[in-house]
Parts: sequence; C-alpha cells; structure tokens
Amino acid sequence: MLEVISDGLIFVEGPRWHEGRFWFSDMYGHVVYSIAPGRERQVECTVPNKPSGLGWLADGRLLIVSMADNKLLRREADGTLVDHADLSALAPGLLNDMVVDTGGRAYVGNFGYDLFGGAEPKTACLILVEPDGASRIVADGLNMPNGTVITADGKLLVVAESFGSRLTAFDIADDGSLSGRRIWAQLPDEIVPDGICMDAEGAIWVASPFTNECLRVREGGEITERVPTGRMAIACVLGGEDRRTLYICTSEATEEDECITKKSNRIETMRVVIPGAGLP
Repeated sequence: MLEVISDGLIFVEGPRWHEGRFWFSDMYGHVVYSIAPGRERQVECTVPNKPSGLGWLADGRLLIVSMADNKLLRREADGTLVDHADLSALAPGLLNDMVVDTGGRAYVGNFGYDLFGGAEPKTACLILVEPDGASRIVADGLNMPNGTVITADGKLLVVAESFGSRLTAFDIADDGSLSGRRIWAQLPDEIVPDGICMDAEGAIWVASPFTNECLRVREGGEITERVPTGRMAIACVLGGEDRRTLYICTSEATEEDECITKKSNRIETMRVVIPGAGLP
C-alpha cells in the first residue's frame, strides 16, 4: 500500500536519500526540496533552468543537473549556486538524470536530440564529470541514458536506456572510464525505464511511467515484483535509515503546461523487504 508523503508538486525527478533526509527536484517548479521524516518539505535551492539529477561531492557540496542550459551546478557552503561544468559542447540534447560516486565523479545522461521540438531521434552519450569539473564522454550510442546506479563496490554502473527498453551495464575503471558494455536486462517493449535504484540483492527497482508501476528486476530481465502506482511512476529510490523505504515520484502527465496546471505530482512510499545498496 502506497502512502503519499508530499503532494501538490509540478513534476518530480531525481529522488535521493542523503544524511537522514529525502531529496528531490521539482523540475517544472524550478526547486530542489528535501524532507526530513515526519516533517514538511523544505526548499533547498531554486534552479531557474529546470533541476533534475542530484548528487554530492565527497566534501558534502550538492551537485544539481540544470537541464535547460546543459550545466552541472554546485551549491557552495554558503548556499550559492555556481557552475560546476558546462556540458553543452558534449551533450546533443537536454541533460537529465545522473549518479555521483563516493569520490564525487558524476555520470550524466542526456536526451540525445530535441525530443520536445520533434527532432529526428538520435542516440546519446553518458558524460563523466570529474570533481574538478573536467568532463569527457565515457559511453556513446545509448538510447536516451536516464536513471543510473553504481554498485556498492564501485565497480559496476548500470544505466536505463529509456528508448531501448533495457538496462545496460558497464565496468568502471579506476579513472572512472567505462568498458565491457553489455545488456543487464532487456525489458518488455512497453516498459520505458526512467529513474532506477538498486537493492542489497543486486536487483534494480525501475520506474515505468507508461505502465504506471515500479518493477523489481533481476539481472537477465526477470521481474520479481510489480508495484502499481495508478499514475506515471517517474523515478524511485530506496531510503530511510534502514533503506527499506521505496520512495516513488508519481505524475499524471509529462507535458510542462499540463503539469503546471494540475500540480498533481506526488512523493509516495512503501516498505520493502530488501534494503537499498550502492548509489544513488
């Protein structure tokens, strides 16, 4: 049974659990929020160009994907936002989700083309941003790289290829480079994987917006659990102090004008048996 812990939002993305709080972006609302257990949500910062993926540097500073201007922002200790990396020369489409490893390396996905402008579909790349902001492409030819996870040992990265209906794995080298590309799970065609998270058994929870559910998937593609949401499931993360709370971002729409009008996005939760592991 899903419990609504926050509603009246515009379009929620990038859910994270960090230092005792649940964090997320309201993309069309241009705000990053956090929620302490049992409390109301609070504004962490305002991002004019649509916040998406979130993560943290090793020193605790927040990184935020700024979608519309293809930048990665960094929140300083005094709360100000500064450019961490300008990815406009590397990303052929709007930026979207990312995962940040324990050393502060960020892996950022993008659409690959002007999706909302009706451009011809193209594949996209995954961009690595070092803690000092230096950036390079570490994987290409992906069908809209979206939600991404890194295993607890830091050796494996799995990215959701939304328009490929699959989860794709890479080995992570010491310098952050990716190799050994392979299909981790090929999903049914109707599944368009969006945000994802991993549990301690190595299974991945997948938000599936167009089938209105979250799926728990094992390597190879076996679906072991389905959680109906009754509305679009955009992204998910395992959090709480024991990491046994599945947080799901849900929406009734994806178009900006409709989302702004309805303000019907929610954060919903349910308890699970297997705790979260790895990142995010």
